[in-house]
Amino acid sequence: MKPGMKRANGVRVARAAVVSVIPAELALVVCGAAGVRPPGWALALVEALVLGVLLLEAWVLRSLYAAARARGARPGEAWRAAVRQTVPAPVRRLVLHELRACAALGRWLLRRPPHGVRAGDLAAGYTGPQTAMMYGLLFVSVIETAALAVLIPWPAVHRVVLVLDVYGILIVLAMHAACVTRPHVVGPDGSLRIRYGALFDLTVPPEAVASARVDRRYPEGRLVTLSDDGVLDLIVGSQTTVTLELTHPLPFTRPLGARAAARTVRFHADDPRALVAALRQPASP
Repeated sequence: MKPGMKRANGVRVARAAVVSVIPAELALVVCGAAGVRPPGWALALVEALVLGVLLLEAWVLRSLYAAARARGARPGEAWRAAVRQTVPAPVRRLVLHELRACAALGRWLLRRPPHGVRAGDLAAGYTGPQTAMMYGLLFVSVIETAALAVLIPWPAVHRVVLVLDVYGILIVLAMHAACVTRPHVVGPDGSLRIRYGALFDLTVPPEAVASARVDRRYPEGRLVTLSDDGVLDLIVGSQTTVTLELTHPLPFTRPLGARAAARTVRFHADDPRALVAALRQPASP
């Protein structure tokens, strides 16, 4: 078998192994947090599987790194290429999203300047329609945590539920903080950066903007919805307030890594008139 085929087979096996052991490792983490000690044979089996997967990942990463270096890549580029080939894109993006959201929570609590906003830029917030919902969800989560602490009589179950509830509260706060600290950005040259927290980020160069207008709509669908005719809706609180027509289809990346292209982008801004005015009248060079 050729070396390239061996590496391809190794990558497939490594990805399947990672997906198979993650649930078992998460179960052990939850049990440990709850103070429940699993049977010795179960602990040994899971740890052996994890060790085997780590060794397999190390071997695959090393072989991919060596192949990239042989093609002339720099060490950092070679490692990044090896990780991209080994770890599935949705897993990488979800882990990166949680890390960025937690960093945004720290930025929000420390009242640091918004991310990616430079001197002369216009920062356009978009959290207005979802703020009340987020705080309502946090309030319900805290009440649920307190109620379950009284109602659940089993200590082990109570610890598991407590860990899950606290983690859920932290993630909700981090997601909202990411949206607050990562606003839309209009540059002095007329460029536009459309974002939603750490999940979505689309840069529109000034030459790609055909027109922009205030246009309040209430579309149905998920956060990122693309129609068959190339209309991209970035929905916040079940609404969009700005419609951006493009001169040509613009590629973008979905939250889990899939690629697509849009000819029209509809998104929400708390002050859509200010954003549209800044796009129509960029600052003089």
